[in-house]
Amino acid sequence: MTFALVDYRKGNIKSVERALAACGAEVAVTSDPAVVRGADAVVLPGVGAFADAMGTLCELGLADALRDAIDGGVPFLGICLGLHLMFEGGEEHAEGDAPTPGLGVLPGVVRAMPREAGGVAYKVPHVGWNSVRYREGDPLFSGMAQDEHFYFTHSYMAPEGAFTTGETTHSVTFPSAVRKGSAFGVQFHPEKSSSAGAALIGNFVDFARSA
Repeated sequence: MTFALVDYRKGNIKSVERALAACGAEVAVTSDPAVVRGADAVVLPGVGAFADAMGTLCELGLADALRDAIDGGVPFLGICLGLHLMFEGGEEHAEGDAPTPGLGVLPGVVRAMPREAGGVAYKVPHVGWNSVRYREGDPLFSGMAQDEHFYFTHSYMAPEGAFTTGETTHSVTFPSAVRKGSAFGVQFHPEKSSSAGAALIGNFVDFARSA
């Protein structure tokens, strides 16, 4: 089966490609909407700003292709910015007062992390290793201990909802993993998270194969 790794000029393509290949996935790095629509699984990585990323996805015709794949039940993994783009909108670099529209797979708006909570100042961006408290039974975390550590680097966070499958705390508790059907998203970078990240990517590959 083919795993489409979406190249929309937002970084981390090579490291994610290597991580998927190490788990036995046949990876097609692509900017072609037709390849995304025809893939057996789709991975959307990314480093950068929400508004710029959505602009590029729309310019390349990839936004509709991603929506079609997810709506069709194709296994999907959004990483960091890729998770943010799953939501209805994002405030990062938005023009005017309204959030930039996202893919709309999940409800809510991605907002900036607070720099202070309970009278304590926190460093933002949130960069470094942190733990994830995940929902039991989530296939991405199969075989892992609770509070496993992954590598984070971000300044914005997703909203909470019934779709939240993992949480992490830095100034506030925020969703670090989400799911809707066969579509998953993680706030951290599994491709930079050593053995735990490799295990998570392997779990996604196994999920996609079983689906």
